[in-house]
Amino acid sequence: MGVPSVMVLPLLIVLFAGVYYVYNEVLRFMSKSTVRNKVVVITDAVSGMGSECARLFHAGGARLVLCGPSWDKLESLYDSLSSGSDPSKTFTPKLVLLDFSDTESLSDSIAEICECYGCVDVLICNSSMKVKAPVQDLSLEMDKTVMDVNYFGPITLAKGVLPLMITRRTGQFVLVNSIQGKLALPFRTCYAASKHAVQAFFDCLRAEVEEFGISVSTISHTFINATATEATPTEATEAPPTKATPTNPLWAYIYSWLNTHGVSPGSLAREIERTVNRQKREVLLAHPIPWLALITRALMPGCFFAVASAGVRDGAAEQLK
Repeated sequence: MGVPSVMVLPLLIVLFAGVYYVYNEVLRFMSKSTVRNKVVVITDAVSGMGSECARLFHAGGARLVLCGPSWDKLESLYDSLSSGSDPSKTFTPKLVLLDFSDTESLSDSIAEICECYGCVDVLICNSSMKVKAPVQDLSLEMDKTVMDVNYFGPITLAKGVLPLMITRRTGQFVLVNSIQGKLALPFRTCYAASKHAVQAFFDCLRAEVEEFGISVSTISHTFINATATEATPTEATEAPPTKATPTNPLWAYIYSWLNTHGVSPGSLAREIERTVNRQKREVLLAHPIPWLALITRALMPGCFFAVASAGVRDGAAEQLK
């Protein structure tokens, strides 16, 4: 008896998700941290995702340079990393005040970063400023501020540490970007523009620095769901099974892949760690709907624009009710 045609697509989705799950599990067990003793700079270590990254790389034995616009938050992160860590396996993090919106102090911050260890092995650019508003409500000053934080700041820092990498003929840039560097949505004019610009810069940089043994990685993710919580293995084992969430690991993975909205800071931090370890060139961290939007934008742009415009009209109609 043949398989009904209506079941072909769901079966292919389940098969693909199963293969991808097994592939990730194999890589997770085989992958070993390659950041031990390496100098890793995190441009916004005080954000939720940045602090998760700091914990992962600190535990992996990296020599961290933690940056951020708030000294108090940097010191708090420093205390949390230092307390309980094994001095024989970890390095004491160095702190640098870095605010991409303050262009006048940027050169001093870059010099301080370079002086911490005299080299940079991995630069993780994860600073970002998000703005959502109708274009007519955004001032030119706001547009410039967003471009400073999301574009001019990261590329200025990248240019500042690049000579150190070229001299040593090794290094890695990791741009943690938004999916809106590939897909522009309404009410995010300056934000999407800044993300497109920084994506293009690092794509060009990748080709230019490959001859020096320097790699460039970009991670495009959907919105960060800071409210998402992730259970530890112990909690997952002890928690009673529910009808909403499958208990089988494979089905639980498929369920989360189809139902999760956004990406949690912890999941994104682990993807950054994998990207550094494997030196992936490009990663797209998205669920089915963003993927479908990207495919539609590439193959049927007229359809994509029509859907986006309809969403704007529906939103305006709701406000008038």
